[in-house]
Amino acid sequence: MKKIGVIGSINMDMAVTTERIPKRGETLKGENLQYIPGGKGANQAVAAARLGAQVEFFGCVGEDAFGERLLKNLQMQSVGTEYIKVVPKISSGLAIVTVGENDNTIIVVAGANDYVDIAYIDSVKKHILECDLIMLQHEIPQETNEYVIRLCNENGIDVILNPAPARPVRKEILEEVTYLTPNEHEAVIMFEKVYELERTMRKYPEKLIITQGSKGVSTCLKNGKIFHVPARKSKAADTTGAGDTLNGAFAAAIIKDYSTEKALVYANIAAGLSTEKIGAQEGMPTDKEVRREME
Repeated sequence: MKKIGVIGSINMDMAVTTERIPKRGETLKGENLQYIPGGKGANQAVAAARLGAQVEFFGCVGEDAFGERLLKNLQMQSVGTEYIKVVPKISSGLAIVTVGENDNTIIVVAGANDYVDIAYIDSVKKHILECDLIMLQHEIPQETNEYVIRLCNENGIDVILNPAPARPVRKEILEEVTYLTPNEHEAVIMFEKVYELERTMRKYPEKLIITQGSKGVSTCLKNGKIFHVPARKSKAADTTGAGDTLNGAFAAAIIKDYSTEKALVYANIAAGLSTEKIGAQEGMPTDKEVRREME
């Protein structure tokens, strides 16, 4: 069975619900506080594993109670954790989320995620190279991502880079990834003034895949045609993690040798299904659920 390696972030999301987002200097009463396992890397790993893929995770947690809980959560979701490093005297990654008036604010404390560095990658390089597909995001150091991308490129391993949160990426690095999956906002930041949806996708056929929220997902096929998958009609309860679900599902489909078109249809359905349940990881669907929708 082919294996997906996810190199990325592991966070504990501390989410508080209030009547509205507080103003500067203002104190409001919180109505609900939840601790929810998250991080873009962990979310995408769980999404792929729930869809039946074999997934190995590479990353770091702190030597704290959150770290123990985050490791246990990944294990319960059938994600391999053997090579995750526990960093002494460092806290695990934390996202502080305030939810109010159908909006939110988020502060991310990287913590142990900043220790997913080149030295750590070298310590697990042998096991990374045993994977058939590597997934990356932007919640670990940029130099680590670039190092991994070059390593995979030299060894013929496909790479999916989900450039979120958005930050510029050097052109030579873009050339070396197999799939690039920004949303529209991230694509504008990455390509700056040269960005125009169809023209930019045509420059990177079947590499640049742009997610568009309620509009769906698009790419340019190798024959030059724009391929667009409209968003699945869903009774959305919580859109948190929908993008991570799409990325994890796309990886799970590609590893099964689906064509780009079929993989995007599969991933788009998975993302739509994920919005119908509360919670990023809790709402992620199974392969059976997605295939039933496809039929």
